[in-house]
Amino acid sequence: MKRNKFIFTTSILLISAVIAAAGLCASDGCAQTPRWTEQKANAWYAQQPWLVGSNYVPKSAINQMEMWQEATFDPAEIDKEFSWAEAMGMNTMRVFLHDLLWQQDSPGFQKRMDQFLAIAARHRIRPMFVLFDSCWDPLPHLGPQRPPIPGVHNSGWVQSPGAAALADPSQYPRLKAYVRDVVGAFAKDERILAWDVWNEPGSDNAGSYAKEELKGKTARVTKLLPQAFAWAREANPTQPLTSGVWAVDTSPDGTNLGELQQIQLRESDIITFHNYSWPEFFKRQISWLKKYNRPVICTEFMARPMGSTFDTILPIAKQERVGAINWGFVAGKTQTYLPWDSWERPYVLSQPPVWFHEVLHPDGTPYRQAEVDLIRELTEKK
Repeated sequence: MKRNKFIFTTSILLISAVIAAAGLCASDGCAQTPRWTEQKANAWYAQQPWLVGSNYVPKSAINQMEMWQEATFDPAEIDKEFSWAEAMGMNTMRVFLHDLLWQQDSPGFQKRMDQFLAIAARHRIRPMFVLFDSCWDPLPHLGPQRPPIPGVHNSGWVQSPGAAALADPSQYPRLKAYVRDVVGAFAKDERILAWDVWNEPGSDNAGSYAKEELKGKTARVTKLLPQAFAWAREANPTQPLTSGVWAVDTSPDGTNLGELQQIQLRESDIITFHNYSWPEFFKRQISWLKKYNRPVICTEFMARPMGSTFDTILPIAKQERVGAINWGFVAGKTQTYLPWDSWERPYVLSQPPVWFHEVLHPDGTPYRQAEVDLIRELTEKK
């Protein structure tokens, strides 16, 4: 009896230790999903339709904050705009999140994400969520957002993390908790296509916020980017992770990439990229990115005056079976139908001769009907 009691007691202690260790691993990431193999990534992509969509923010929101905060979150507007996207055959949207939204109200933020996913699913749209972003205003804040600057492209978009958080390593545990909590909450959610860990990491925003930018930003992001991938993997998502290679639009063969671009390619399960250049450069970039033997998706394109249009890019993307996600869907408070040079020459007295981004006017009518017809044709939307 004493021996049996000893065995029983030892077993209970062992089981308790295993449970405790499992809990510790769950909280501290003892085991994480490794980077997908080429075979796993390609098998995943084989199950996807040809992916077509836009970078999305409702017309009523100037940035991620205004899109997601409780006071300005607008499910009815999102539902209406997604009905327009579904009607033209779009099946994905790239959507930006923000660490301060999670810090402000984690349960509420995740509830709104779930509402958003329910709306998207009704319209057969599977979004790609962006966790961090180095572009535009480095001084984000919660609460009411400023109104658009008249005549200026994307005058209210904000970075995540902002300069203050990026400069302060004591805030990195909070950033880690944000990634692990948000990805973990939806890690097995089939309504989500993928996680974009960091948009254009290290962007210097020299043409817009040069004076406000954090000194030494690129070095800090270079150290933090691999950690951000690791944090996301610790949540063991069933969706792939990625970060879009950028600022190499016209690179002839992908050699001499910067350190950040090398990290992006090394860490990503699937390859994503940005290209706002002529179709010949778009096709050339696809060619060298496919040498990585992984699925390729363009997560930003379409700047009409620069030669990147639906007419020139989408047929190539479909032929190459490369996903295509243009910047901008409905013209609204972001004002990204205005060109980048509006930061130097605001379009106040007159409108640009050609829209830069965006597909639809605020009322849902196409900027150019032929573009919508082409999208419907290529996506085989009846």
